Amino acid sequence: MTHGAGPGGAEPPEDLTATEAGMWQAFRNGSVYDLSSGDTVVDDPHGGHPWGPERTVRARVVCWLLLDGPPALAGRVSSLKLAGVRISGVLDLAGGTVVPYWELRGCRFERDVLLPETRFTTVRMVDCSVPRLEAARLHTEGDLHLPRCRFLGGIRLTDARIGTDLLLNQAIVHRDRSGRSIAADGMTVGQDLQAEMLESHGELSLRSATIGVSLSLRGARLGNSHARLALNAPQLTVERSLYLTPAGVGAQARSGMTPARGTRIQRFECRGGVRLDDGRFGDAVDFEGARFVLTDEQELSLRRVQTPELRFLGERPARGKVVLSGARVVNLMDRADSWPGPGRLHMGGFTYENLVPRGPFPLALRLRWVDAASAEYNPEPYERLAAVLREGGEDEDAREVLLARQRRRRESLPLAAKLWGYAQDWTVAYGYRPGRAAVWMAVLWAAGSLAFARADHPPLKSGEHPAWNPALFALDLLLPVIDLGQVGFWQLRGGWQWLSAAFVLLGWILATTVAAGATRTLRRT
Repeated sequence: MTHGAGPGGAEPPEDLTATEAGMWQAFRNGSVYDLSSGDTVVDDPHGGHPWGPERTVRARVVCWLLLDGPPALAGRVSSLKLAGVRISGVLDLAGGTVVPYWELRGCRFERDVLLPETRFTTVRMVDCSVPRLEAARLHTEGDLHLPRCRFLGGIRLTDARIGTDLLLNQAIVHRDRSGRSIAADGMTVGQDLQAEMLESHGELSLRSATIGVSLSLRGARLGNSHARLALNAPQLTVERSLYLTPAGVGAQARSGMTPARGTRIQRFECRGGVRLDDGRFGDAVDFEGARFVLTDEQELSLRRVQTPELRFLGERPARGKVVLSGARVVNLMDRADSWPGPGRLHMGGFTYENLVPRGPFPLALRLRWVDAASAEYNPEPYERLAAVLREGGEDEDAREVLLARQRRRRESLPLAAKLWGYAQDWTVAYGYRPGRAAVWMAVLWAAGSLAFARADHPPLKSGEHPAWNPALFALDLLLPVIDLGQVGFWQLRGGWQWLSAAFVLLGWILATTVAAGATRTLRRT
């Protein structure tokens, strides 16, 4: 390219087209170079209407302006602001340092945009059509804005460093040849990552990414019909909150905000697996209103996630699994109809300190929730729920949970132990309802007193026996340790011997189950 006054000179190169010369003058002036026709159909950068030479500039001229452009006019700041412009050729700024401000609106790129290892102040591309954005290890001091853009071949932001905000609101991103729509592994964003109402047609990969404030996927629609994962973000760190919640639609809607009551909304929807394993979230993970459409092999995986609050308030997945194994949560906010059924919920090692149900969540449904946590008996979910209920002052509910645990355990025992378990359950409910023992004891004592009052009871030795007292005799048989001085002085024959033996056996059963229940209670206080 021939320059009229050398690189960086005030005069434009001689071989610029008239359209490019107008862009050159607008760059020096810091003004918007708008080539829009005013017809919304013609100006649609994503439409099929052709844009001719009168709206076309070469990518290498754009690169020249950004890397080594002319000085600004007096009292102006040079910047590249284009609207309705078609950029031909590959825009290659790889490894460069771009000082001027760059803002493109409604522009159409004919070839890929290459920005790997490029340094910018701020980049804004709004409602642009881009075949592919290649920006691995990109560095910006300010924002990277890509709202309403369409990327037919994906975005690569691996190990990029965004100084403040990354905006992808209402962007549409299709997958690349590797199956990823957005590859942003190891990316760091200084403040917010907003991708509200994003459409992702491939794997959105945020492995080991770090977000300085919040990550908002409000109203986003993620899908990946070619692989298991639609959102792949293990070891993601978000200093504040992750929002997989509805977004407001319409003129009154504001990005980054929960939609006001009465606002038309678009809920978050994910068609494919979600992997958030080992994530760290400073405030909350919010799934309110989220819809997950999974196959039987796909998962909503939250293994070993740590967050002060998990808001599990979305729709119940019809298929697939929800995995919370090893996750650590302070407040678990949930609804009874948000959790999947038996065999599709895994909570081994899942710990939480407080339950904050949204809407009715009676204990019977909470027990079903725990039962669904594993196909085989696992005491952990029951013990965690009982501990949380006890900390909240709901001791009776905590005992019911521990009783349910014993009943679930009984199903896995051999026949003899199972029968013994039924005996403990029928008598004193494994010791968690000790009042039952007193009732059984009173019933047996009354029945025994009436029965033994009619017994033929000659003494073993004449003159060496106490006075016959059928009530004390029955009580002496029922109490296995305490000696009331009645047993051993009388001759009982036939059925009376069998009855006394049955009383002794029942007394031992009652005493043993009460002792076992007391031991379990003391162990947990």
